[in-house]
Amino acid sequence: MGVFVDVGNENFQSTLCSKIYVDKTGLLEYTNSVLNSNNRYVCVSRPRRFGKSITADMLSAYYGVGCDSRQMFSKLNIALTPEFGEYLNRYHVIQVDMNTFLCKIDPSTGMSATPLRAVQFFQNDVIAELRTVFPQSVNEDDVDLPTVLAQINQDTREKFVIIIDEWDAIFRENCSDVAAQEAYIELLRGLFKNAPSKKFVALAYLTGILPIKKYGTQSALNNFDEFTMVDSGILAEYVGFTGQEVKKLCDVYGIDFSEMKRWYDGYELDEGISIYSPKSVVDAIRMKKFGNYWTRTETYESLRDYIIMNYDGLKDSIVTMIAGGRCRVNPLKFQNDMVSFQSKDDILTLLIHLGYLAYDGIKQEVYIPNEEIRGEFCNAVEETGWDTVIQAIRDSEKLLQATWNGEEEEVARRIAKVQMENSSIIQYNDENSLSCIITLAYYNAMNEYMIVRELPTGKGFADMVFLPRRKSEKPAMVVELKWNQSVQGAIAQIQDRRYSAALEEYKGNILLVGINYDKKMKDYQCVIRKDVE
Repeated sequence: MGVFVDVGNENFQSTLCSKIYVDKTGLLEYTNSVLNSNNRYVCVSRPRRFGKSITADMLSAYYGVGCDSRQMFSKLNIALTPEFGEYLNRYHVIQVDMNTFLCKIDPSTGMSATPLRAVQFFQNDVIAELRTVFPQSVNEDDVDLPTVLAQINQDTREKFVIIIDEWDAIFRENCSDVAAQEAYIELLRGLFKNAPSKKFVALAYLTGILPIKKYGTQSALNNFDEFTMVDSGILAEYVGFTGQEVKKLCDVYGIDFSEMKRWYDGYELDEGISIYSPKSVVDAIRMKKFGNYWTRTETYESLRDYIIMNYDGLKDSIVTMIAGGRCRVNPLKFQNDMVSFQSKDDILTLLIHLGYLAYDGIKQEVYIPNEEIRGEFCNAVEETGWDTVIQAIRDSEKLLQATWNGEEEEVARRIAKVQMENSSIIQYNDENSLSCIITLAYYNAMNEYMIVRELPTGKGFADMVFLPRRKSEKPAMVVELKWNQSVQGAIAQIQDRRYSAALEEYKGNILLVGINYDKKMKDYQCVIRKDVE
């Protein structure tokens, strides 16, 4: 077994030996269906911590010759399919992680390889191992990997499964090294797009954070089927853990599913599939504690830097989303790199691919998916100098306490302060923007409540409902927002339409909160009543 060629099944065996394993071998049914067809070129991009390397190890263990993986897969989902044994351990596999070559020490400099040298190391190291496996076909002076694979195929009729993990590392590590990127793309074209590759490639599987680089509006490798965080298509359930899978884990390990959902859910992909970050879910179960397990990498530095830049009014959008709102986005113009930004939409699209934002393809909106990521945004904002936003978040606990105490004037004063200090960020001209101000002002309420907008209740929809989290003794709150109307009318509307009827389980512990903004007076009024139904 080699390091890059026919690596065996030990890595995937280690995964199976882990305490927590979720069976994702159904993906192999899809790759088997496209094997040796015109659709055999597959690129799956997803954020860090979403199981890319485990998937690469699974593919290698299943297809790779030189090892026997039948017993390993026999109790997994793929074993139930008719094609299970047909392709098991039938192909020579080339499996590489591009980060390996970027971390390699260049003998000529004694330093880590430049991106251009990493591309050369990729070819040299794989060719060296192929020379050992196919000595009759690979010469000592061969340096071009596509040519070598074409020669092996001509001599032996062998086809290869080629797996490139972190395929986009060349584009991420040194964003401005155009020469290296062009050399790398040309290598990939030789491997996957030129005529000889049609003979030696049985399956190509690329995985990374970014989709394949575009030049203008065209993909550099337009023969690939791409499955991304913007459009995950039929592979949506393999991007991360599904809600059903997480619910099953919570049942097995006695974990509060509603809290798991609050912390790590929120990526609503195609077909209505809800996706969780696998690493975060596993760590929460292992550590028996909900918290932020989002490992900081260069992607966090990027998030902070983009926020600081405030490119094309990005700050307004970020604060709106921290406050629970959503923003429109057009992800189609994104060039799939980290430098070619033409608009705010490009940065928002990049943040989708990095996992910091979720995307609603039907409404074409982005939003912060869960509590873990919301915390990352707040950490990033703290390093940007957005003092008024940070102060609003810090003061939100005092506002919440004032609401519980029925201190109407204090509540109105504190909300007015948040609105005044952030009016340049959140466009303030309707009830929707008012709800963003309220959500930002009550930011810390998310620790005690699940906040639902437009909840169907009684004879209509309540603007905002604060539902206490499990085991909380805090009152439920129904909040009605008015714009240039009567604050007393807000309370009357809650009572007349019996909004609290939908909160029967909280009967006797419900606060009715009416908030009105008087545009002419530039002032707030607040009325707080205990529900007496």
